[in-house]
Amino acid sequence: MEAKAFLCTFFSLLLSTSAVPIRLGSSPEEVVERQILKNGIGRTPQMGWNSWSRFACNINEQTVRQVADAMVDTGLAKLGYEYINIDDCWAARGRDSQGNLVPNPSKFPSGMKALSDYVHGKGLKLGIYSDAGPQTCSQEMPGSLGHEEQDAKTFASWGIDYLKYDNCNDQGLRPQPRFSSMSTALLNSGRNIFFSICEWGIDNPATWAGVGNSWRTAGDIKDEWGSMTSNADSNDVWASYAGPGGWNDPDMLEVGNGGMTTEEYRSHFSIWALAKAPLLASCDIRSMSMETKEILSNKNVIAVNQDALGVQGHKVKKDGDQEVWAGPLSGGRVAVVLWNRGSTDASITARWSSIGLGASTIVDAHDLWTDAIKSSVQGQLSATVGTHACKMYVLTPK
Repeated sequence: MEAKAFLCTFFSLLLSTSAVPIRLGSSPEEVVERQILKNGIGRTPQMGWNSWSRFACNINEQTVRQVADAMVDTGLAKLGYEYINIDDCWAARGRDSQGNLVPNPSKFPSGMKALSDYVHGKGLKLGIYSDAGPQTCSQEMPGSLGHEEQDAKTFASWGIDYLKYDNCNDQGLRPQPRFSSMSTALLNSGRNIFFSICEWGIDNPATWAGVGNSWRTAGDIKDEWGSMTSNADSNDVWASYAGPGGWNDPDMLEVGNGGMTTEEYRSHFSIWALAKAPLLASCDIRSMSMETKEILSNKNVIAVNQDALGVQGHKVKKDGDQEVWAGPLSGGRVAVVLWNRGSTDASITARWSSIGLGASTIVDAHDLWTDAIKSSVQGQLSATVGTHACKMYVLTPK
């Protein structure tokens, strides 16, 4: 345990200083060299809201302003949810006479600069969407292929803080050069803009050196148990490539959209947090239920996601439908999720040997959902877990 804790701390220090950071992989021996995007953004996974799952193309400036208000009024902003991200369908169908993207005048009559000023006035940041093809996925607005420098400067002039860049209508061209062109354009725009790569993991974007601050590792998530678990598994393959400045992205959070149970949503949020995935809510936070707010507002779980060490937790054990996911945290601590993906209650055990602790290590186990603490636990941690539910802990060596 002592050796692993030392390695975690050592690599964390390298991540904060090295031009070519090194991060801890899925074992103490595995490292991945990774050049991060040189914009200084994304030292922890991004948190905020995305419009797509709840609103799709039915988005307008009034809704965005109200969501920004709600982000503050509900207390989510104070917990780290800072980006208000507009997805597809915000722009007019054609560019202006100078070739610039322009907002759809019926949806965003005040313009994007006025909207960003409003969002910034709330202490939040505004995100926007484009595509690495001639049209976006909805076919309702132009993409940025061939207009990267122009569009990046336009976004910067509006005060945009975040760009989600999609991969529809690719013209048969490889993704990496198209996404690299926009990455360079954003760096040259005069504004630090978080670059979220959305090419669905088809060309292994985790391996691209210094292109994005996050990259999708799977297709679009649906508000369904099977979709969520599939995206979690696809994301887990790339665990060793994530770290401060660049994160694996299994897509936005469906918590609160109604397609899963409360326990399934709690599992969703727990695994995303452990995997250092972006925490981008996509429900209507203006009218979310108390259960939804309770999940999205869990400070203990958010702290795991935002831990400064920045090592993605991963699946360390699978026994049928019962799984153990774990990862190191700062201060020699370990985060653990006992996840029951089966249809009946089950007892799940995390043994120290599978989560990187020495057999003699004694820990206090903090249950992040009940806030209960089990003192002086040694060798293993067991719990009975309900169907499609999880237990999430932080283990602190004594």
